[in-house]
Amino acid sequence: MDRTRGLDWHWHLAESAVEVDTTELEFALMRTFEGFGRWQSECLASVCDLAATGPENALLHIIRMNERPKTIKDLARLTNRDDVPNIQYSLRKLIGAGLVLRQGAGRSGVTYEVTEEGRRVTDDYSALRRRLLLQAVAGVPGFSDRLAEATRTLNLLSGIYEEISRVAATHRRP
Repeated sequence: MDRTRGLDWHWHLAESAVEVDTTELEFALMRTFEGFGRWQSECLASVCDLAATGPENALLHIIRMNERPKTIKDLARLTNRDDVPNIQYSLRKLIGAGLVLRQGAGRSGVTYEVTEEGRRVTDDYSALRRRLLLQAVAGVPGFSDRLAEATRTLNLLSGIYEEISRVAATHRRP
């Protein structure tokens, strides 16, 4: 990044070069997260009549992942979420739309899997994703290597953020 063009990069979140780079990455993550959520919602809306959020769309695809039923614990772990009531709300929405089926009973015996309609919708979503997103990135030279490196970096950052959030929670002021 060229910081020599008269812009002031220093502010309350960033004073040193490392702080500026970290803050710029965080803002890029926020913008990417919001854009990704809009993409997921629009792509899903193109293949079915459901107004779903990005995280609800993600749950649908994660439930189908590996063609195995998932528990709420699985879904929370795979999405790195701890807001179980919100996950349950999203599951009720997906069940109501006929995309997901709840099976079993009790605290540990409940699993979720996609219905035939859920399978059709996720297949149609996948086809549209291939046509639009994957075709767009396929033409960028070296993008596959960049994606692999970005994935490694984001996974590393996920672990760092997870650890420092525990530290912050442990040492929170009264």
